[in-house]
Amino acid sequence: MIEKRTVTTAAIVLLTEATGLPVGRGRIPANAGLRYYVLYSLETDTDGPPLADEHEDLTVVYQVTSVSAPDPAKPGSAGSAEQAEWLADKVRMAFLARNPATGLWVNDLSVPGAVVRARELDTEPGGTNDPADAIMSYVQRFRVTLTPA
Repeated sequence: MIEKRTVTTAAIVLLTEATGLPVGRGRIPANAGLRYYVLYSLETDTDGPPLADEHEDLTVVYQVTSVSAPDPAKPGSAGSAEQAEWLADKVRMAFLARNPATGLWVNDLSVPGAVVRARELDTEPGGTNDPADAIMSYVQRFRVTLTPA
């Protein structure tokens, strides 16, 4: 059986390494600066042989919230919608970019005992709609399907 927590850990590693920015697991990361991500674990589904067989595929959905925050050293500063979209572009590339020569994903999602079969953008509701907000965020959801190795 594929353990979801190992997939979540691998997703955090992928995002951190591919974007170079801090990623929090369901909350603001401890080392959050002016830009960061929050990864939320959402839906989980299994498919394939009966559960007792322990060889079923696992599909998980993660929400990534990209956050552009104000600079605490600059009173009156605010995050920007453009920066939130830039952060979202980095996440989309981290999860979905493929090498055109090989067709393989550029960034490895390494999960012990499992092989990633699919990664896809599940939904992208987008950013906050009030430019007067000090903190701008952008929401994306990604679906990852794995099969036992």
